[in-house]
Amino acid sequence: MQRSIRAHLDITVEDAADFVFIVSAALTGSAADRLVDETLTVSHSSVALEVSELQDLHGTRMHCVSAPTGQLTVDYRATVSGKTEPGPVDPADLVRYRRPSRYCQSDELAPTAHYEFQGLSGLAAIDAVESWVHSQLFYVPGSSDPTDGAVETLLAREGVCRDYAHLVIALLRALDVPARLAAVYAPGLSPMDFHAVVEAYAEGSWHVVDATRLAPRKSMVRIATGRDAADTAFMTSAEGKQTLNSIEVTAVAEQLPDENHAERVQLV
Repeated sequence: MQRSIRAHLDITVEDAADFVFIVSAALTGSAADRLVDETLTVSHSSVALEVSELQDLHGTRMHCVSAPTGQLTVDYRATVSGKTEPGPVDPADLVRYRRPSRYCQSDELAPTAHYEFQGLSGLAAIDAVESWVHSQLFYVPGSSDPTDGAVETLLAREGVCRDYAHLVIALLRALDVPARLAAVYAPGLSPMDFHAVVEAYAEGSWHVVDATRLAPRKSMVRIATGRDAADTAFMTSAEGKQTLNSIEVTAVAEQLPDENHAERVQLV
């Protein structure tokens, strides 16, 4: 399966700042072999700036650039072919992703999780939590704030993909199921944007969970992996003031696969 992905950001830099962008396809396992072509350009007033790359243990690529005041544009394009084999499971991840985090307050939601999903564990817990969150929330663009976590989402009963993901993660961790957030390109998603899904661990593998059910999981392309949205933000800046004027995301597959919500899917 071949997928074409693109992200374009237009930013006004009001004070000189250092930026970190996470928009590129992650390099996990043999993932570099599936990138048919790829370009990343960060420009200031149409002049390309020097970009350095950092990579974490999950293959998330962070592109760092220093920008003066003025207009900044980021343009990323890639063609991704096929899939890679899942990498080995890191035992440290099974500890890290059971803990509460900034947006996934599993400790606060433990009473709710144990009441709603009493006696469930592993794959049964994953399926039950996904179905429950899908049925309990309404997908409403613009309904949540960037600082909202799983608790606020549960109270509001509405949100966008990151809110669904945070609630699923928090409930699963409260049930002692390791769960983490993955930012992805998602062909078939509407409205098109960066998308957030969950990876939950059971029976030796990480399984993709998307309680929004807005895009087929088999065609998704991993961008970043982390505890929650704080680890996977597409743009971070240090010092100064900046304004994100616009963002355009495109993800197209040559043929969208069928989606069976009961099927086990791995994001690779």
